[in-house]
Amino acid sequence: MASDQIVRVGIIGVGAVGERVLRKFVQHPQTEVVVLCDTNTERLQALQEEFDGLHISGNVHEVTQNPDIDLVYVAVPPKGHRDVVSEVLRAGKHLLCEKPLANSIEEAEEMVQAVEQAGVVHAMNFPTTYGNVFRSLQESFQKGDIGVLQRIDVKMHFPEWPRAWQRNAWIGSREQGGFVREVGPHYIQLIQRLFGEIVNVQTYIEFPDDPELCETGIIARMELANGVPILVDGVSGVGKKEDISFTLYGDKGTLTLANWSELRIGTTEGEQAIPMERDDHLHALLTEVVKAVKGEPASLVTLHDGLEVQKVLEQLLDRG
Repeated sequence: MASDQIVRVGIIGVGAVGERVLRKFVQHPQTEVVVLCDTNTERLQALQEEFDGLHISGNVHEVTQNPDIDLVYVAVPPKGHRDVVSEVLRAGKHLLCEKPLANSIEEAEEMVQAVEQAGVVHAMNFPTTYGNVFRSLQESFQKGDIGVLQRIDVKMHFPEWPRAWQRNAWIGSREQGGFVREVGPHYIQLIQRLFGEIVNVQTYIEFPDDPELCETGIIARMELANGVPILVDGVSGVGKKEDISFTLYGDKGTLTLANWSELRIGTTEGEQAIPMERDDHLHALLTEVVKAVKGEPASLVTLHDGLEVQKVLEQLLDRG
């Protein structure tokens, strides 16, 4: 594909996250959304009215078999990833997939094998990696600002789950929802990107009596390959504002990525926020995908990375 060509996109799944990515594709100067696909006809019609010219469909085949489409973004619930992605790959389309990669390690492994055979560009929607806040954390750590790493903490505290903006039929289900599955992969991926393999996962996960409902709490301990401990503390239904953080503890200080967008550095004298305007990390992710589709060097979180995240995720959910 020539560097000046527009990448034409088909989107399968336009829930809360899918719609968010749709809007970024529409705004991106190098992409054109051709067709939206979902089972929710009313939602599709509303989006078609808002974005004049978009074709809508309830049939996945109309996306995968469309010769005008270069790239397919898959944003269906996790249980549907394997089947939809498999069809996208059989059609030879480039792929952007939501996280988590699949609903089991076996499904994830099948998808990775299929993408290797397809020989297409493949990426996952892990946008935090592409933001300036995370890059600043990475640079600060690598410069030695906090010294030798002693511990990593991941905190996920929610007053309610599902959150008000993302309620649907599956996000609160034990089968494929829950905050460990929805939020946890972002931080597993960041840790693996920074430090490599995660081993020795030990988890205590709390579920309500209703077997259909997702977890309400998790306490877990993992390790980096060099033995540095990783602690995971998650809970929902608590009387506090949503609080999500990722903290590196060193022998000279700490670095915290708080609530996705704030970077804090701490010492024995106290903690302070590092002033920083949050950039559009999702736009940056799409730019890297576009570069890869055009055959240019690009930085992507691939399905191979998604499989490594899935292996840890399943252990946290006590299914590994």
